[in-house]
Amino acid sequence: MTARDNELGAFLRASRARVQPADAGLAGGVSGRRVRGLRREEVAVLSGVSADYYARLEQGRERNPSAQVIGAIGRALRLAPDAREHLYRLAGLNPGLGPDRSRDLVHPSLLHLLEAFPRAAAYVLGPAFDVLAANPVADALLSPFGDERNMPRILFTHPRGKAVFAEWELLQRSTASALRLNAGRFPDDRSITALVAELGEASPEFRALWDAHDVGSLTRAFKVFVHPGAGRIELTYQTFDVVDAPGQLLLVGTPEPGSRSEEAVAQLASGAEPA
Repeated sequence: MTARDNELGAFLRASRARVQPADAGLAGGVSGRRVRGLRREEVAVLSGVSADYYARLEQGRERNPSAQVIGAIGRALRLAPDAREHLYRLAGLNPGLGPDRSRDLVHPSLLHLLEAFPRAAAYVLGPAFDVLAANPVADALLSPFGDERNMPRILFTHPRGKAVFAEWELLQRSTASALRLNAGRFPDDRSITALVAELGEASPEFRALWDAHDVGSLTRAFKVFVHPGAGRIELTYQTFDVVDAPGQLLLVGTPEPGSRSEEAVAQLASGAEPA
């Protein structure tokens, strides 16, 4: 069985490797251990299942765990809410949404909402983090990338990604984690599957982050752009789920009032090049 066939096992192994015995309330240090993090037997004890059962689950030989068992394992591995949700989905207990091309369509009311942020960068992302719609400020900030409108491609393969995003590595990590979360939520989304395969071939950085099995939502974030015309622009982003289009996200980035970034954003909104 390949890792691709046993995503649950790969996720469990990566997750237990990140938990230190002391953090899980186990006595003893890490000296003499041949594996990072927790052993299988320790996860089994903490979860209240037999070591053999947990081993079969991690190896892909047990395919029908109960919600109670998965919940106990999630607590033993100290998983954050997004990671627990991902664990349930991998175990088949919270099925992902099936194909729905409406996720790629932006509702007209949402397009009008983008226009309500004239002094902010606002855009809508699809499940594979394609920019489906953007206001003038967001378009201006993304202009260095030409016609490319997929954020993971920009961050992992575009030659200007590292130059434009000052905190490039941090954004790479958060984007890979959020894309893995969406891969669990929408397992039949071909755009996600194709993107993961493409980036896995093209980017060693993406491949390493993907193999780490970190999962997490795109939440509030501080981003620094180094725009070729506008210079350094610092924005605080808030992320909102689009309820009537599962998988779509509205992101709004605002500058600090009275800052140089606010002046630059205002001039980008007007179409003028900042001085």
